Amino acid sequence: MSRKLILISNDDGVMAPGLHRLVETVAPLADVIAVAPALPHSGQSSAMTVNAPLRIDSHPDMAGAKVYSVTGTPVDCIKVAMHHIVPRCPDMVLAGINHGSNAGVNIIYSGTMGAVLEGAIQGIPSIGFSLLHHSMSADFSQCLPIIRSMVRTTLEEPLPQDVCLNVNFPAKVAIEGVKVVRAARSHWTEEYQEYIDPHGKPFLWLTGGLVNDEPEASDTDLYWLHRNYATVVPATPDQTVAGVIPDLASLYEN
Repeated sequence: MSRKLILISNDDGVMAPGLHRLVETVAPLADVIAVAPALPHSGQSSAMTVNAPLRIDSHPDMAGAKVYSVTGTPVDCIKVAMHHIVPRCPDMVLAGINHGSNAGVNIIYSGTMGAVLEGAIQGIPSIGFSLLHHSMSADFSQCLPIIRSMVRTTLEEPLPQDVCLNVNFPAKVAIEGVKVVRAARSHWTEEYQEYIDPHGKPFLWLTGGLVNDEPEASDTDLYWLHRNYATVVPATPDQTVAGVIPDLASLYEN
């Protein structure tokens, strides 16, 4: 029987250390092909390139894995990989390890989770991994055994249909364990800082902080990350709120 095949992408770009650590960690478990953006594409969500060419470049192998870059977004990488690079449908799509949090509302904005949701759309078990540390020199050692175990388990027991996982790890601490929870209701505040350029013209720079709107709720990712646990949030590409359809139908249907 042939080995399983894992397709890996990210949003920090093909040179990001987190991508390299993820490839090295799962390479003993399956054949691996990495297809990542040529340049960083954080915050791109499920954006894809239209009306512009996409170019594929090959890179030196990494831990026995073939590595490619695409001049596009994380979603572009998954789509291009599926149509032009992988020799067969992958058994799993992974994204990360992201440099920075994708907890709480961040799943909406995340390019990492854009790739994961695209994998789920194509019917492939998909997981995104993020470390709550933005530095390119971040220490991933605490999260690697958990990643290896989760990937091994998912290769043996695939996720439910249309379900993918958003996994976040606390940084600079000993990880206490893993909690499967929901994403905390949260929002960003003070999102833009105004500066003046050398020509005297103002410009804005994205900044701000993530605010947990329910800090005492013990069933959320932000609650447990604050207590040094890794968190697993099940997600789905289907954003339909089915439970309100009857009430809305009574208001709007005729």
